Amino acid sequence: MNFPWGAFALGLAPAAGASALVLGATWLLSRRRGIYRYVDSAWGFAFAFLAAVSWLFAYGSQGTDGSRGLGDPVRAGLAAALTIVWGLRLGVHIARRGRGKGEDPRYDRMLSKAPEGAPRPRYALRVVTLPQAALVWLVSVPVQAAVLLPYGTWWVTWAGVALWALGLFFEAVGDAQMARFKSDPAHKGKLIDVGLWRWTRHPNYFGDFAVWWGLWLLTLPAAGAPAAAWGPAAATLVSPLLMTYLLVFGSGKRLTERGMAEREGWERYAARTSGFLPWPPGVWPKGRRD
Repeated sequence: MNFPWGAFALGLAPAAGASALVLGATWLLSRRRGIYRYVDSAWGFAFAFLAAVSWLFAYGSQGTDGSRGLGDPVRAGLAAALTIVWGLRLGVHIARRGRGKGEDPRYDRMLSKAPEGAPRPRYALRVVTLPQAALVWLVSVPVQAAVLLPYGTWWVTWAGVALWALGLFFEAVGDAQMARFKSDPAHKGKLIDVGLWRWTRHPNYFGDFAVWWGLWLLTLPAAGAPAAAWGPAAATLVSPLLMTYLLVFGSGKRLTERGMAEREGWERYAARTSGFLPWPPGVWPKGRRD
């Protein structure tokens, strides 16, 4: 059984369309209300919708023997379901967190750089919406490949599921702990240093990291597969690498810590708490900032 590269290439178009549809609808809503922070919650919903569309495309495609579905049904179902669960949870969480609030300061700063006379909605489409849609499409390429992979599951597949579960745990629990912390007025302006936030300064970003490396592991074929079968994993490796870069050096950890550094106790917290990968609290090498 060979990987259906032709179907994979054809499937890139409906996947891109799914991403563009969700982000485009979000842009229309943002334009109407004048608030562009909605793109943050749309990020998760776009991944979920794209995964569903990719799975439907794979299932609806006909194999050379006339059977329906090009990929192994278990692997394909896992890739789609795990992405949908992650995306919906993230989208709902961010939507609830931002309910009733105005514009995010990040987007105010970004959109304030629009050239003189440039309409704000059009500039937002170019610098916020379209790049986000492209990133959703590119980062999700392992899912688009996994739903088509004809090989059955093996222990690495389930290791990917376990890594995904670990990531979802860190995201969901970390977000819940942050919400409880912020709900106490006494904590206003303070750094959270409880629960998972004692093990890493960014449990939510580490969670994203683990989720997408776990999903990439689903692109690995079964043990003993011919060398050509490893092509999809090699071709989609750019996606978890890109997500890792964004989380650590892009709009994730780096930008978040600019604001954290202005709060009281930052130096002590940063010195004893891992910057990304979870580490036992209080034993992080003194002076480390990464």
